[in-house]
Amino acid sequence: MAEITLEESKLKELLKAVILELLQEQKEDFSELLIEALEDIAMKNSIKEGENTEIVSRDEIFKILHKK
Repeated sequence: MAEITLEESKLKELLKAVILELLQEQKEDFSELLIEALEDIAMKNSIKEGENTEIVSRDEIFKILHKK
């Protein structure tokens, strides 16, 4: 198989073009992917924050939820 070589600037240009085309043609898929990534980050941050708070019983949580 023949070897293909590209200059770094040409490669960057090609990658940008491919990413732009992907975003334009696959908006819904990309949006879903982005939303999932943001939800994962939020969950990770919530877990970290929860590790530094006091432990609360299950009953206390449900009492609070039923008040709302």
